[in-house]
Amino acid sequence: KSNDADVIEICHEPLDIAKISSLVSTSSAGAISTFTGITRDNFAGKNVVRLEYEAYIPMAISELKKICATVRNKWAIKKIAIFHRIGLVPVEEASIIIAISSAHRAESLAAVQFCIDIVKAKVPIWKKEVYEDGSTWKENRECNWSQST
Repeated sequence: KSNDADVIEICHEPLDIAKISSLVSTSSAGAISTFTGITRDNFAGKNVVRLEYEAYIPMAISELKKICATVRNKWAIKKIAIFHRIGLVPVEEASIIIAISSAHRAESLAAVQFCIDIVKAKVPIWKKEVYEDGSTWKENRECNWSQST
């Protein structure tokens, strides 16, 4: 289950990898693994100016808590931090940072990979890519709520 060692935040402010990593640091952890998703300047041959994110925050927080609980059930994890930025995210700035600590690297590395994949598939946060010549809302390939059943 999710616990007090899990820090979840959805915010408009720029994300700080050092600050977020420090939130999962503990004397019993020999590893801190992180994932940082950054706005790149291109997609499919188009020049990206920025990304814009929107979220249904109550549901997003609930889903992130469930993800933390799932991670804890699968691996021996010490602490988890998941921060997602919403609003405008310029090129070269982070939109998501996940930091996970564990006693040994194998657990935290596997947990970070799992975590970002599940976040993209299940959390109601939407991304709009703004190009020099227009914009488009992007659907995550992993997203399962948009697939017809």
